[in-house]
Amino acid sequence: MLYLIGLGLDKNDISVKALSLIKKCKQVYLEYYTSDFPYSVKELEKILGKKITTVDRDFVEEAETLVLKAKSKNVALLVYGDPLIATTHTALLQEAKKMKVKTEIVHNISVLNAITDTGLEAYKFGKITSIPKYTKNFKPTSFINVYKENQKINAHTLFLIDIGMELNEAVSQLGLAKNTKIIACSCLGTSKQKIIYADAEKLSRKKMQKPFCIIIPAKLHFAESEFLKRYE
Repeated sequence: MLYLIGLGLDKNDISVKALSLIKKCKQVYLEYYTSDFPYSVKELEKILGKKITTVDRDFVEEAETLVLKAKSKNVALLVYGDPLIATTHTALLQEAKKMKVKTEIVHNISVLNAITDTGLEAYKFGKITSIPKYTKNFKPTSFINVYKENQKINAHTLFLIDIGMELNEAVSQLGLAKNTKIIACSCLGTSKQKIIYADAEKLSRKKMQKPFCIIIPAKLHFAESEFLKRYE
């Protein structure tokens, strides 16, 4: 049996259901490449009462290895947030079906829930996109196109941030006018949560604890605008 389990955003978000399933597992893997965790693996092991093996993208995306392990014993793959939102695992589920391995998904809170702490209305968000960490030979700009498309339909844009990036890097790659008002959210859903609403120039000089995300709001409803004042 393969259990695909969402951890939520805080180390204490793990559900009672998830805990009971993890106890049944012979092996517990943690996907450790899609987000900067706000807590350590050791802290999570203490809560779960299980030894955790961290795995990289290749291990998860080359699904056959993981599915084979689940063919003869109970195996859990833990994912930060919700397992089918920030990172989709449909290929893994399809491989398990092909190999006749049973699966169970345990959902949890994700950044898509927690961004409502900004006061922005959830149904006014458009397409979600990610800001990748630039390298010498890798400088995609598709996230800018998503933002422009959202602006055309007056929709807020949520940018998920690549692992290892700093706030000033992410803001710089957006290429915004200095006075563009944006929202930066750090460690959402945890006791370390911090939200700042300021112009791009000011935020480019700030440091935020990881993980963080950025929102560029579209035209604000007066209730949204009023709520955001608490973060200025």
